[in-house]
Amino acid sequence: MTYYSSDLESEHKKEAIKKRLRYRKAYNYVGDSVLGGIDGCVTTFAVVAGAFGAHFPGYVIIIMGFANLIADGFSMAVSNYLRAKSERDQVQESRETEEFHIDYIPEGEREEIRQIYRNKGLTGEILENVVQAITKDRQLWINTMLTEEYGLQLEGPNPIKAGVVTFVSFITVGLVPLIPFLFYQTSTNQFIVSVLITIVAFFLVGIARGVVLGRQPIRSGIISVVSGSGAASLAFIVGVLLRRYSTGP
Repeated sequence: MTYYSSDLESEHKKEAIKKRLRYRKAYNYVGDSVLGGIDGCVTTFAVVAGAFGAHFPGYVIIIMGFANLIADGFSMAVSNYLRAKSERDQVQESRETEEFHIDYIPEGEREEIRQIYRNKGLTGEILENVVQAITKDRQLWINTMLTEEYGLQLEGPNPIKAGVVTFVSFITVGLVPLIPFLFYQTSTNQFIVSVLITIVAFFLVGIARGVVLGRQPIRSGIISVVSGSGAASLAFIVGVLLRRYSTGP
């Protein structure tokens, strides 16, 4: 339930609304950072758990962990780069299509604008005034078609920035499960410390994810801990089973 407050009133002042709308139009890279961090932590901890379950020595766990960290981080960054580039290419292709249509079938494009706003409930003179105002500005006309007809976001992500943010987050958070193996000598202690600090990392990243997605942060943190622990548990079991299989009964 939402309650009235002075903050709510201040958020709906003219300048506050203008600032908020401008901010929401810009692409937010926090989501790329959070998802990259979650994936990095889950995959690296799964490798650590699987290798520990197989009784691999600490240096092997470090080698496997770092190899996985760099390879998977790069792969995820490239995937996010290609996703962002595809979105940008789609916007550009759709923009060129609409420019062509406006040049050669302007009345048809005006009718599309008319029907779009008629479906929003406008009629009569008000509808015609809106159509005239939009189609008088070519850039506004094209942008309206992109958002209303194609459902595209005009301010998409920069592909390179999206890829870099994903890679850095993946490496930074994904490094957490490996930290104990760089300092401790007893493998059991290494794994216990790795489990504890990874749970904390899962929880913190989950909270960040909840904030970004507008969900309950604590609940999101708990879900991240459960899902990450589940993936690591499966990897640990696989490591144990493969070790028994390879060594025989």
